[in-house]
Amino acid sequence: ERTKNGKSMDRARDELFSHIHRCGVIQAGEDHQTEWITDTIDYLGERYPDLGAEDLDQLKGIGVRFCRPVIRRIEEEPANPPQGEGESAASEAAAA
Repeated sequence: ERTKNGKSMDRARDELFSHIHRCGVIQAGEDHQTEWITDTIDYLGERYPDLGAEDLDQLKGIGVRFCRPVIRRIEEEPANPPQGEGESAASEAAAA
């Protein structure tokens, strides 16, 4: 059975992810992300007073990793694909 703290941690984590998606902080610069996550963790600490400093530090780490994924997003890929790739798409677009 989950402890009360475990349930609060789950709710706070879900709320953090919801805030990240709604606020669009993923597209922000690293400095802005850090400031935003710090403020949001402070807010979550007030909303979930049974979470301790260690829990909030863990949430902050989760939020930082979520905002800075290891794999680059598609929109960050180069606009010009390497030679040989994308030729069929260009041919299809020209034929349309």
